[in-house]
Amino acid sequence: MRIAVVIERFEPLGGVEGAAWQLAHGLAAAGDDVHVVARRSLPAAAIQSHPVAVSTAWQPARVATFSRAARRAAPRGAFDIVHSFSRTRHQDVYSADGGSHAAYMERQYSRLGHAARRFSPRHAILLAIEARVFADPTQTVLCPSRFVAEDIAVRHGVPRERLEVIPYGIDLARFDPALRSTARTTVRAELDTGDDPVWLLVGSGWRRKGLDTALRALASSRAGDTMLWVAGSDAPAAWQARSAALGVASRVRFLGPRSDVERLYAAADALLLPTRYDAFGAVCLEAAAAALPVVTSSAAGAAEILGEGAVVVADAGDATGFAAALETLRDPAVRRARGAAGRQQAEQHGIATRIAAVRALYARILARRRNRSA
Repeated sequence: MRIAVVIERFEPLGGVEGAAWQLAHGLAAAGDDVHVVARRSLPAAAIQSHPVAVSTAWQPARVATFSRAARRAAPRGAFDIVHSFSRTRHQDVYSADGGSHAAYMERQYSRLGHAARRFSPRHAILLAIEARVFADPTQTVLCPSRFVAEDIAVRHGVPRERLEVIPYGIDLARFDPALRSTARTTVRAELDTGDDPVWLLVGSGWRRKGLDTALRALASSRAGDTMLWVAGSDAPAAWQARSAALGVASRVRFLGPRSDVERLYAAADALLLPTRYDAFGAVCLEAAAAALPVVTSSAAGAAEILGEGAVVVADAGDATGFAAALETLRDPAVRRARGAAGRQQAEQHGIATRIAAVRALYARILARRRNRSA
């Protein structure tokens, strides 16, 4: 197949960018003719790059102009499938990897903040493009979770036959539980942490990830020896002050961005992600693959595929509920059982599984197209 992958930044980062990078390389390895349309990209073997020039001075203009540039660079009909991971107007497959922007705003901001931001140029253009895509009956919307698909169906009235659910795929070898035998000791030594229980929060944008809830859960925990490691990008100063105000500053480590999260999973006792909104939350699946128990909120799409590998708290702001969930994991036998269950579930979601599912989706779209034109 001749496939165009559209993404503003084609780089092996996390989240949406990582998913696009993974898919493009997987398609190329499967023998497809892969073209990438991006405003920023790293060179990649067997993938043809189509860079587009877009001003980045003002985000609303950047989003709108990238959408138009992508349409010129990869018009529908010039490829078997045009698959966009960015908010662009014209494609065959739109990946809602960030979920619905309307749902994101509703959960990220207060009621007043949500109302005010709806009319900002940045949010207005994102909402407008999203609405046009969801209203276009010729486009398939690819969702990373049933959580997202159901929200889009109900909130935007998208017929369920236009919604496809294919979870993220992860590198099962990288997140191998066997790493725990060596990394637990070495990482804890590096971070000056003994054998006390450690909760791990991984992600950037800590308000959305629920760090406030995590800190309150730590403060309310009956176990005064428990530690919290926080890995990812954000400004730590305000959070350090929050930790001090809650009396837990000595029990929190801000680790910054890490390229070795697999070692952190191997060294921790549970992943804690009280997220306000994650369309998927790949860190949950990564942790499960590493046989690390997951404690997250019902607003993490990945929670629906982890079975007994995850403890799910309904309310992302329920610090008491998270503290209680984590308390159940103080027993090493319980942690081992949950970790083993998580790994078993994660093994169904390797990279190859996702690539095969997406290629099968493309084949169904092409078959429907041929049937309509017959």
